[in-house]
Amino acid sequence: MYETRIAAGHLTVAARTGAAPALDVLARRNLAGHGFLRSAWFAEGAVTGLRTLVVEDAAGTPLAAIPTAPFGPAIAGLRKVPGSYWPLRAALVAPECTSFELAQALGDPAAAASLGAVWRLGPARADDPATLRLVEAAQAARWSILSRPAGTGWVIDLNAARRQGGWPRGSTAARLARIERRLASHGRVAWRVVRGADWDDGVLETLADIEAASWIAAKTDASGAKFMTSHRRAAWRAVLADPVLAGMLSATILTVAGRAAAFSFDLDDGPVRYGIAGSFRSDFARSEVGKLANHRAVTDALEAGQSRVDLGAGDSGYKRAMGAEAGYELADLLFVRNAAPARLLARVWGAPLAPPQSRAHG
Repeated sequence: MYETRIAAGHLTVAARTGAAPALDVLARRNLAGHGFLRSAWFAEGAVTGLRTLVVEDAAGTPLAAIPTAPFGPAIAGLRKVPGSYWPLRAALVAPECTSFELAQALGDPAAAASLGAVWRLGPARADDPATLRLVEAAQAARWSILSRPAGTGWVIDLNAARRQGGWPRGSTAARLARIERRLASHGRVAWRVVRGADWDDGVLETLADIEAASWIAAKTDASGAKFMTSHRRAAWRAVLADPVLAGMLSATILTVAGRAAAFSFDLDDGPVRYGIAGSFRSDFARSEVGKLANHRAVTDALEAGQSRVDLGAGDSGYKRAMGAEAGYELADLLFVRNAAPARLLARVWGAPLAPPQSRAHG
């Protein structure tokens, strides 16, 4: 294992190969509350060359971890924070880790060994407290951070829905019931929710079959498909090998006459359900099975007592129709160690973030 340890005051900064165990430690307790950002989650997104910058206190307790993997032309040496769930990307920072400590780490030679001269974090929530602390620290360590907009995240506020009498509206619920009754004319309608120990290769193949018979395969280059290729299924198998992540991930599958027609693929992280993907067979398009699967997944989150459903960015039309509202902005961030290349990259990436007027060093 390649590793460099440099003492930085009371800190230890290490550049480690692979997904460091510190990721699992910090996933249980981090500023943004993202419990799913475990080592298997990051390892899935990196085929080769994954490294983790780890910052620890004097007692060896992890304070921050930034995993990165190569992207773009190899000759450029660019790196990015990987991850399974698109579009959310984030590093892990402990609540007690100050921007001053992070700045020390990012100015250390180990950071150069792990992160390289240019690395990407994004799309990331612009209001993510860990990202905000990381940006402040990087600027203090004389990194330039270039930013460009990366869309709007759409969120269904389930607590608000409860206060207003439930979700969806009565008229929508009646319409969905009519759709399901009409669908029953084609055969028995059944629902299956897969989670935890129920995940297996057969489930992944079922999801792949639905995608292969969907508009994604027929009308796009299928790059947005999550399960169609054996490579993508192998990547999700690696994620699901972690029992914690297997318990967070679920597939809501609609079958008609024993045939899988649609699915919703989601991740539950405490009070939040993240909608990762969904698809339906094209020959069922007129039966609106995709809408049924999407609404069933949200209803399950409501009944489970969760606070919100995060549907991510893009395709706001159907999300608005489901009652989602704009919840946050996404940004695509590029961290550049030297000022001269930062000025050049700003022409194609985006303007540098202005440093804050004052810095809180804890």
